[in-house]
Amino acid sequence: MSDDHLPHKTPEVLALSSALPPQTLLISSLIAALVLVVILVFVSRKKSNAQGNALLLVGPMDSGKTTIFSRLVYNQHIPTTTSLQTNASSFTPVPSKTIQIIDIPGHPRIRGQFVDHLNSAKAVAFVVDSNTVSRNGPAVAEHLHHILHALTNLPPSQAAPALAIICNKSDVLKSSSSTTSSALAINRVKTILERELEKRRVAQTGGVGVEGLGEEGETTELGGLECGSEKASFKFDDWEGGEVVFLGTSARPDESEKSGELTDDGLSSLQQWLEDLL
Repeated sequence: MSDDHLPHKTPEVLALSSALPPQTLLISSLIAALVLVVILVFVSRKKSNAQGNALLLVGPMDSGKTTIFSRLVYNQHIPTTTSLQTNASSFTPVPSKTIQIIDIPGHPRIRGQFVDHLNSAKAVAFVVDSNTVSRNGPAVAEHLHHILHALTNLPPSQAAPALAIICNKSDVLKSSSSTTSSALAINRVKTILERELEKRRVAQTGGVGVEGLGEEGETTELGGLECGSEKASFKFDDWEGGEVVFLGTSARPDESEKSGELTDDGLSSLQQWLEDLL
């Protein structure tokens, strides 16, 4: 075959290839790869933000999580019982808006299961018995500390779920003419938890650890209690992990309610919070 039939590089192609040194080609490739990575991260984050569609009910044993679950899902009252397995079901707070409610057991040995559901969480509700928190404050704060640590250590690609602290069984507290039982429960729970979490923060910043401050008395290096500077006391209003909403609730039916005709007045604040999130 003669040379006339062989393909030849045109002068323009030769000039272009000779004008781009290897370093320039390498830099161009790296920039293109970087742009591709940024696009993938953005798409992944956007997809992750849209995935969460579950409410996680977490908190200590006997705080009323399963009772709240039963009232919301089945409109039935079940007395507080110690649950050793996860309950899950759909709940529709408003028409065409459905959320999955997952009730996580509060037993210290299995409460860590909530981490397995964080990828699908739109919201986390930490349920506290406002009537017993005065004597169980250290154990409740230890449990909450695990939740705060997990939320502040989520990967950047995952949107952090909304957090509410449910001050449950507020109806047991005696209110006055100027203060409702819900407001009294919120003030009590918030004050006690801030005090106990501050003890844990001080113990850690002092290098002491927090052994003896919780239910199991273990030494832990959990984070998640940052509130600005290290010298600042722990306050939920200043928590760097985001907004924390306090809600006063009561899942126990009123004495005037008939069986099978339960009202949701005691959980109205929780339902309104969920509606606002959806």
